[in-house]
Amino acid sequence: MTTSSTGAPAAGDQLDDQEVAGLAARLREHRLSSRLTLEVAAARVGLSPAYLSRLETGRRQPSLPVLLGLARAYGTAVSGLLGETMAEPDPVVRGGAIEPGRAGGWGYRRAGAPGRAMQSLRVHVPPGLQDAVVRVHPGEEWLYVLQGALRLTLGDRVHHLAEGDSAHYDSLTPHCIAAESESGVELLFIHTLLQSPGGELCLGGGPAATH
Repeated sequence: MTTSSTGAPAAGDQLDDQEVAGLAARLREHRLSSRLTLEVAAARVGLSPAYLSRLETGRRQPSLPVLLGLARAYGTAVSGLLGETMAEPDPVVRGGAIEPGRAGGWGYRRAGAPGRAMQSLRVHVPPGLQDAVVRVHPGEEWLYVLQGALRLTLGDRVHHLAEGDSAHYDSLTPHCIAAESESGVELLFIHTLLQSPGGELCLGGGPAATH
């Protein structure tokens, strides 16, 4: 994501809607249960400790890319950070509409069971929000274009994906996702959840900061 000199996301990456109840406290609880200091956790997701502290005290709201990074670092799912719970684990996830604008303009819907080594999401990326976002982190990502057109940048190569196309890549490769359709792009998105010393390999690449 685009960052300021303090490591905070640029204004366009901020959560636009109202604060999710209890989010700040859950962010802190997950970090502490993962036995990570503020400094180490922030480094793993490419944020400054001061910015992560503001997230944990509710003075800032995270975007979906930031939530994905934090979930990966803490070995949990975005739904867990947002306080979404299920009565009991169910391997079947029923279809439904994607919630719009949950985080930084992104819409998403859980597409897999919680508590697994991978997180599956249906994601809607609005046009224009991801043009400056470059991410680098341990693990793998797989995506499938359900609707619209996607521009996927992997290192120095740019790939244009249409409906029905998919991509599977090592997420230590600097990568950037952007919608090319005027109405945005809808994806099925799967990524590994990592909570290991390898997470400290999350380093900025070139002119853009990490996710």
